[in-house]
Amino acid sequence: MTYTIKTAQNEWEIVCGLEIHCQIISKSKIFSGASTEFGDDANENVSFIDAGMPGMLPVLNKECVHQAVKTGLGLNAEINKYSVFSRKNYFYADQPNGYQITQYEYPIVGKGSVKIDLSDGSSKEIGITRIHIEQDAAKSIHDLNPKKSYIDFNRAGVGLMEIVTEPDFRSPEEAGAFLKKLRSIVRYLETCDGNMDEGSMRCDASISVRLKGEKGMRERAEIKNVNSVKFAMQAIENEAKRQIEIYEQGGTIEQQTRQFDQTTGQTKFLRLKEYADDYRYFPEPDLPPLYLTDEYIENIKKEMVELPDAKKERFIKQFGLTPYDADLLTESRQSADFFEKAAKGHDGKKVANWILGELFANLNANKLSLEQSPVTPEMIGELVDLIAQNVISGKIAKDVFAYMWQSREMPSKIVEEKGLKQVTDTGAVEKIVDEVLAQNPDNLNAYKAGKTNLFGWFVGQVMKASKGAANPGLVNELLKKKLG
Repeated sequence: MTYTIKTAQNEWEIVCGLEIHCQIISKSKIFSGASTEFGDDANENVSFIDAGMPGMLPVLNKECVHQAVKTGLGLNAEINKYSVFSRKNYFYADQPNGYQITQYEYPIVGKGSVKIDLSDGSSKEIGITRIHIEQDAAKSIHDLNPKKSYIDFNRAGVGLMEIVTEPDFRSPEEAGAFLKKLRSIVRYLETCDGNMDEGSMRCDASISVRLKGEKGMRERAEIKNVNSVKFAMQAIENEAKRQIEIYEQGGTIEQQTRQFDQTTGQTKFLRLKEYADDYRYFPEPDLPPLYLTDEYIENIKKEMVELPDAKKERFIKQFGLTPYDADLLTESRQSADFFEKAAKGHDGKKVANWILGELFANLNANKLSLEQSPVTPEMIGELVDLIAQNVISGKIAKDVFAYMWQSREMPSKIVEEKGLKQVTDTGAVEKIVDEVLAQNPDNLNAYKAGKTNLFGWFVGQVMKASKGAANPGLVNELLKKKLG
């Protein structure tokens, strides 16, 4: 997908890479036994290791290793059987040791790729450079006191996967599509909950611009800790425009770390960007190198679930869904499982229409998740069958759905109890048609005189007279016959 930013002078393109920090789903932290529960009181889940107390030694949490390997397999990446932990040295209040335990030269996961689908129908492969695991920093709180900052160490030491991409993004849309796909994959795998609003998935974007057709890379700026897909797209576009404006005024770009301001939609300067040498990386002396066996990796492969791309292709082939509908239904594992249960033994395409239409509209209006839905997959499947068997019309089905939502009863029971069965008896419907025609001689004469657009009006009157119970197909057939 070609995306350029045109000015009066030039045509520019974006060059962007992402670093995504995903908190690993694990009951305890990566190097301590402290809880990772989100939402607990400040500084409730802190061990001596997390607080940087002298003499405390880290012990690697094997679950964090397992989750990182699983994620690497989900991103079609190489799993490195040898990896090493290092110390990344920097001073900040949220890192009490004065360093972060991370991986540098030898990460646990190597190169991989993720396919993204774009709005114009095209697809693109985004390269994964690496995934390494590390400890998260504490949370700084600046808005409780005008003169002081507070630190909550509950997050300190939580296991992180840092997923680094190649600089393959050429538009904000591509970056947004990738973040959505990555979030979907880690949620399918249950290795990260993907909740950007809670900070368990955060994005850093490295952005530079160059003239269209220009080779090589120019100086970049890094936007730190963006916490939504929408804001990431806005930050990339805004930062690109800022850099273009500087270049066209004859200026140069410094390698900076910047922050996206959600209220203004602008990026703002934080500090000059550090280089790797500034961190003085060296191997972590308290943790030995990590060795993984082929058997260990193969056992994790056996746990892998069907991921969004594979599920999407299967839904298209098996149920005849459009790529767009299949994409929406496979975005989350919950919606895909709900659809598959509802479609089993029923018309999958019509089931998809009811889920994406009536069900999702009601869930959104009532601010409910799919897990909280009063309407079950079995109810949707049975409702589709009742329409297909001409027991009820599509119009009546909407009323039945409303009753289902309120009562949580199966549609067949609702139809029976409320007398909503469709009238398919030709004689009974024909009698109603004759009555409508007899009661409206003026419109009947107008139709016969050539005003054929009144046909729909007659259909509506018959349906009204039957209280919506007449079979619409039969009504149309009889009216065509009688109106000539």
